[in-house]
Amino acid sequence: MYRTVKKFFMWSFILSLSISVVVLGRWAVNTVIAEEAIYQELKIFTEVLSIIKKNYVEEVEIKELIYGAARGMVNSLDPHSSFMTPDIYKEMQVDTKGEFGGLGIQIGIKKGILTVIAPIEDTPAFRAGIKAGDKILEVEGEQTKDMTLMEAVHKMRGQKGTDVTITIIREGWKETRNFTITRDIIKVKSVKHKVIEESIGYIKILQFQERTEKDLGNAIEALKEDGVDSLILDLRNNPGGLLHAAVSVSDYFLPPNKLVVYIKGRTGDKTEFHTQEDDVTENLPLVVLINQGSASASEIVSGALKDWKRALLVGTSTFGKGSVQSILPLSEGAGLRLTTAIYYTPSGVSIQSTGITPDILVKLEPKGDNENLLSVIREKDLKGHLENEETEDGEKPVDKTDDNSDDKELIPFEVKEEEDSQLRRAIEVLKTWKIIKALPDAA
Repeated sequence: MYRTVKKFFMWSFILSLSISVVVLGRWAVNTVIAEEAIYQELKIFTEVLSIIKKNYVEEVEIKELIYGAARGMVNSLDPHSSFMTPDIYKEMQVDTKGEFGGLGIQIGIKKGILTVIAPIEDTPAFRAGIKAGDKILEVEGEQTKDMTLMEAVHKMRGQKGTDVTITIIREGWKETRNFTITRDIIKVKSVKHKVIEESIGYIKILQFQERTEKDLGNAIEALKEDGVDSLILDLRNNPGGLLHAAVSVSDYFLPPNKLVVYIKGRTGDKTEFHTQEDDVTENLPLVVLINQGSASASEIVSGALKDWKRALLVGTSTFGKGSVQSILPLSEGAGLRLTTAIYYTPSGVSIQSTGITPDILVKLEPKGDNENLLSVIREKDLKGHLENEETEDGEKPVDKTDDNSDDKELIPFEVKEEEDSQLRRAIEVLKTWKIIKALPDAA
């Protein structure tokens, strides 16, 4: 009996081993076939490269041809993936530190045209009169039509005191105008704060950088020392930034072990990010201001605070950038920014191309002539954007955007604080909150 059992297990082991070998062999064969298919597809690339090298009218550098091919390949994916030459890769690393020599504008690509998203306050571009919505057609006489964002950034940045000329066309203008602007050291303040209406703490995060967590902590402590009894977190026109900074910011307003965001890549595996510390604001009433310029990390924070019912969101729907980019170093100092995942709010909603919807919708009413207005640009307006899998109600989103429509959403370029209807509504909400909270005590 023992031998029979022993023989059974031995044959079972041999059979299992045989099955493993067969599976491994099939996997190896499939891998070889897949690699052969890739090499076959690369044949046309090597043919074109060889023909250009031998026959093009001028001598060309092989490296430049390779870089151009890599740039075109990655640009065909989505608006946020890009190939970075060594110089541009260095510029990207500078971005996250929040200090560089340049003009002081946030830019994006709209319908293939380099477009100003917003000038940064108190910078050369801001003082020169550059406005959101301006289209940059040339930089130093070179057309921007086929430039990537990082290439355009690289051309406009430079040493303090040097000049750069950009050619602008603005809605309502009949012809282009040149702006020669002197570069300066741009220090993008991550966090600004002040007390408004005597007891309301106002915090504006301009961008999610390496120092945002520390700057926000200092701002909250200063406001608590001033005796504020409620808070407004302004994320309007915040283009985003570092994922870990978004998680750290959420940590200041939520209790520990709360899910802030999770990401899913091609394989479907989930990576979750949770809060770790206590809510240092001690659960003060909180309103978050959002608009069409609130993107990426801003949407992570506002989505988490909304899902956990920690704050009321006031304003308009956010930009809708729900994709995660990984920065991958390449040989010779080059780099690759590649969209590798989609992020989801704690309730499991992807905001890709749809954005975060505010609890209280408040639009800034357009006033004045067209020179003081700009068209709203969101993720869904960008060519090649990734579609959302589903909306909050489980239905596939319907893109009602008509690029040829004249019925575009227009907003004022600049709003004075006393005319800021979104901020005024946030203040009203907090004042009403205090009155309602006091009612039981009065009774």
